[in-house]
Amino acid sequence: MRSTLICVLGLFLMNTLCYGQSEVSNKAVVTLQPNWSLIYSGETITVRCEIEGGGNTGWEYEWRVNNLDISHKDNEYKIISVSHSGDYRCKGRKDSYSSTEWSDVFRLTVSSNKPKPTLRADKTITPVGGRVRLTCTVDGSADWKYDWFRQTSESSGPQLIRNVNPNRAISVYEGGIYYCRGGRGDSVFYTEDSNKVTIQETVSNKAVVTLQPNWSLIYSGETITVRCEIEGGGNTGWEYEWRVNNLDISHKGNEYKIIRASVSHSGDYRCKGRKDSYSSTEWSDAIRLTVTPNKSKPTLRVDKTIIPVGGRVTLSCSVDGSADWKYEWFRQTSESSAPQLIRNVNPNRVIRVNQGGIYYCRGGRGEGDSVFYTKDSNKVTIQETGITAEDSPVMHYCLKNSSICLHIQNPPSPPYQNSLWKFAGKVIASPASINPDYRNKVDYDPENLTLCVHNLTETDSGIYEVSFYDSEFKVFRNSHRVIVQDPAAAVLTVSPLWLSPGDSVTLSCEVEHPSAGWTFYWYKTVPKLSDNHIYELLPGSINGTEQDSYIIHGPTHTARYKCRAGRGDPVYYTQYSKPGFVWSGDVHSAVTLKVSPDRVQHFTSDSVSLSCEGNFTKWRVRRFPEDRYRSDCYYWRSMTESTCNIDSYQQSDAVYWCESGSGEFSNAVNITKKNADIILVSPVHPVTEGQSVTLGCKLKRGELLSNVFFYQNDKLIQNDTRRELNISAVSKSDEGFYKCEYSGEESAQSWMSVQTVSRPENSSSLIPLIVGLVCGVVFIILLILLYLYRRSRDSHSVRPIQSESTNQDSATHHMVNLNETQDHIYNSLLHGDTCLYESIKGSEDPK
Repeated sequence: MRSTLICVLGLFLMNTLCYGQSEVSNKAVVTLQPNWSLIYSGETITVRCEIEGGGNTGWEYEWRVNNLDISHKDNEYKIISVSHSGDYRCKGRKDSYSSTEWSDVFRLTVSSNKPKPTLRADKTITPVGGRVRLTCTVDGSADWKYDWFRQTSESSGPQLIRNVNPNRAISVYEGGIYYCRGGRGDSVFYTEDSNKVTIQETVSNKAVVTLQPNWSLIYSGETITVRCEIEGGGNTGWEYEWRVNNLDISHKGNEYKIIRASVSHSGDYRCKGRKDSYSSTEWSDAIRLTVTPNKSKPTLRVDKTIIPVGGRVTLSCSVDGSADWKYEWFRQTSESSAPQLIRNVNPNRVIRVNQGGIYYCRGGRGEGDSVFYTKDSNKVTIQETGITAEDSPVMHYCLKNSSICLHIQNPPSPPYQNSLWKFAGKVIASPASINPDYRNKVDYDPENLTLCVHNLTETDSGIYEVSFYDSEFKVFRNSHRVIVQDPAAAVLTVSPLWLSPGDSVTLSCEVEHPSAGWTFYWYKTVPKLSDNHIYELLPGSINGTEQDSYIIHGPTHTARYKCRAGRGDPVYYTQYSKPGFVWSGDVHSAVTLKVSPDRVQHFTSDSVSLSCEGNFTKWRVRRFPEDRYRSDCYYWRSMTESTCNIDSYQQSDAVYWCESGSGEFSNAVNITKKNADIILVSPVHPVTEGQSVTLGCKLKRGELLSNVFFYQNDKLIQNDTRRELNISAVSKSDEGFYKCEYSGEESAQSWMSVQTVSRPENSSSLIPLIVGLVCGVVFIILLILLYLYRRSRDSHSVRPIQSESTNQDSATHHMVNLNETQDHIYNSLLHGDTCLYESIKGSEDPK
């Protein structure tokens, strides 16, 4: 052992002597570039050997990894794989015989797992106008820079929104899917992608829940629509989310329709709109929907239960707690009668009625087949104060604001005791006092029991009853019915309006607000030269007629009539009715109204001339248009003497006639001016039976090029290329309404009137007599001529020849007169006679 130790020491001394190696004082230190405590596989890292105080040059380096020498002489050792994990030591060598000590061990750890950052958000919903803070971190190491990515949907490609950002936190305001990754080193090493965070953006548009219809209270069974509206967001591009009582429901539309609502539909409704998967509005404010299971019952109210004479009662129907009701009104004539619907879906909850009966109402709301009805309301009984005459009460018809004094009918001998006047069951006057409510309304004379009522109004209509005792204490009662009303108006109707020969005219008079007890008076209007008119009572109506109609037999001329009615004692008269006209197309009057162009229908661009032609000079053209206002021509068109020119471009439809200051009327015609493309050409005057007539069709522009359709009373009667409707011999069956059609355009229709031909009843018996007389005269003349002819042949002297010539001249003269007579007689007959014709022809044979 001892000898071995000596040998070792000897060898050491020999080595020292041979090589001269020694340790220098500089210290070797192993460092990392970059100086990361944890290295990931795939990163590039440099292990550097630094000599403290030794400068950067003139050194050679030796390395040991895990106490194993490696053949690397540089001061930097670059590594990139997991296998480089371990303890690193180095030393520097100045030359072959001097070096530093080995450095302290530097532990290098390389992880085989690629790091995954963690992404955190301070909130996941951006408030309106605000931002969300995102933070990305890689645990256990440093020097990371971050890339930030955003997706608009799960399937969309990522968008790089920040690149190698040294800040690990960013702020965003857009909705979307966000994630990040870290990267470091010059040869950048990237981590895995971080977890993803979904950010919802709250847009500035506001969601509002509305009800359609906007009813605060819904009844079970009604249909209601809850609607989500985005203020300022338009109507398209939104998807909707709904919450009912804070529970999400699977409905994406902007309308949530509830059909036949029930109590379960009650609750708070909220919505929001979503522009895409990551941007939406805030949840709307809640709107409360209340559905009641009880069917509503309207309340019917009335301002009074008795209808005053000539007045009305106001009924109002209301459904409490909700709106938009329309009302149906029903009336029964008795408790057991079926109800009559008198107003249907009336938006007004108030109506006024003038008929007695049992009334009730119900409400309905909604559209189409989904109308919801309430229960029937309470019933209200309305009593009508009729204006029908009664046997017992004395009837009095009074005007508003007038006065009336009521007297006892057939009074007993005075004195009278304990007299009382009552109105509607309420005492209004007695000998001792007058009811304070009537102090300025009535005057009472207890001696003759006369009650005077002043300033009458509708509320004064009703039964006034007086009761009293006579000297023998017998009770007497007397009643009066007072009816206060506005002046009534009479309405006259005339039938027919257009006369045909032999027609009778029926006048009918009706009083507005019909009631009983009226007597009717009938008048014919007679014009005067002063341009005024007076009314003359028609025969038989001086004392009035009980019938509300009056028949005039066989009128032949245009005439104007009026009526009025009266009743009561003293007689209360209605106002005169408006005039009613009966028009005659007969042209056999003193003056005839001529129309140029001679047709009924005219275009508005046509100039139409109407002239009065006849024996009178002071004739005026008058008209009675659709507006029922009669006027002279010079009020509405230009008038030259007795001719009226209509040049207006306005449409009109009126009856025209000529009228003199002495009350004469011409025939009447109907003239129509139409703003149309086609009109019917038809005669303006009646057509006489047996005459021919032609109807045509006229275009405003252009000519007729194809078939024209003609209709009588809407029945097609001709369709061919003739373009005119020709009737060779008109009969009464041809009378009616005609119109034409061309290329799909129809004219208005016009009436064509047909006049019958009147013949004397004994004309048929006169014709044989006339024919016989004519034949006898002709026969005698022929005998005379034959006799004269034979005498002329037997004579041979000059004088007889002269005589013959004379007789021949005479015969010739008689023949001329005969022919003249013959022509006169022939023309006086309707169609001639065969006997007469043959006799005349036979007289020429001897020649």
